[in-house]
Amino acid sequence: MTRLDHERIRDAERTRAEILAVATQEFADRGYSGARVDEIARRMSTTKRMIYYYFGGKEQLYVSVLEAAYAEMRGYEQELDVSGLEPLEAIRVIAERTFDHHTSRQDFVRLVAIENIHRAAFLREVGEPESLALPALELIDEVLRRGRAAGVFRDDIDATDVHMAISSFCVFPVANRHTFGYLFGRDLLNQSRAGHYRQMLGDMIVRLLAVDR
Repeated sequence: MTRLDHERIRDAERTRAEILAVATQEFADRGYSGARVDEIARRMSTTKRMIYYYFGGKEQLYVSVLEAAYAEMRGYEQELDVSGLEPLEAIRVIAERTFDHHTSRQDFVRLVAIENIHRAAFLREVGEPESLALPALELIDEVLRRGRAAGVFRDDIDATDVHMAISSFCVFPVANRHTFGYLFGRDLLNQSRAGHYRQMLGDMIVRLLAVDR
């Protein structure tokens, strides 16, 4: 392959990544139905034809956005190494780091909410449940096994239960920021309280799992 070929490949990859970044914001802000490829093209100073060249159409672009969002999340989970920590500390770290991820990647939470409106119709085109969910469950399950063996975790809660509890708390501030703020006068994404909420989540998960002494 020539140097020119390499440059063309890099340019194509860069263009594709730029389209995905802008499209992610557009879909997260407006939903699948409200998003417009015209607007994505305008924000990129390009044409719809260029976007269609790389992704084929609006539906394929949205599926690619979902695929990239879930791949980024799964990659984050796979890189999280808690093997050297005691079980109670490890599960706290998983919970708190997930909180950090979700509040810093708010588009991901919004995309998940949008996909629930569509009953996961487009997510089914991204991949099988095992490939999308397994990294998160494997990480938690390994910590649960160690905690049960050490006698510090109860044995009637599984990895899916823990993942649901963590995700519920992490999704709430993003999904309900505006309604909660209007009703209770508190911005759930105010950075001055982020550390407090982060610790709250860690405490909740540890207390949920810890064996009563």
